[in-house]
Amino acid sequence: MPTLDITAVSRLTLFPLHGLSVAYTTHSSDQRGLGDTAVVAVVEPYGATGDQLWHLAAGMYANPPTAQTQARWILTQCTRARMCRARRYRDLPTARWTATLTRTVHLDALFANHDILRTGTLTIE
Repeated sequence: MPTLDITAVSRLTLFPLHGLSVAYTTHSSDQRGLGDTAVVAVVEPYGATGDQLWHLAAGMYANPPTAQTQARWILTQCTRARMCRARRYRDLPTARWTATLTRTVHLDALFANHDILRTGTLTIE
């Protein structure tokens, strides 16, 4: 799937995850505004990529996990951070951001109210 660039204003949750600063927000795949797409992106450190999220997820299992399992692990970290207000968590209710999304996984079933997970990098304006 090609790279997708998105600029938006929405609620953004920032949280630390194993040396990365990660941003989580939702985006809608159509005009209904359901927030069915999770956008999870690395903000820092400089040079980090969304691939590092997938490597972290893979490292949490003894046997190589499927992309579906990795996606669910990533989404679990995001919902945990937002719901439990993780240490050094920040909630930005109206952040303007731009993301370069390099990986998309269509989940085989709804998970954490999402059908799609997109990962990459994100800059807060």
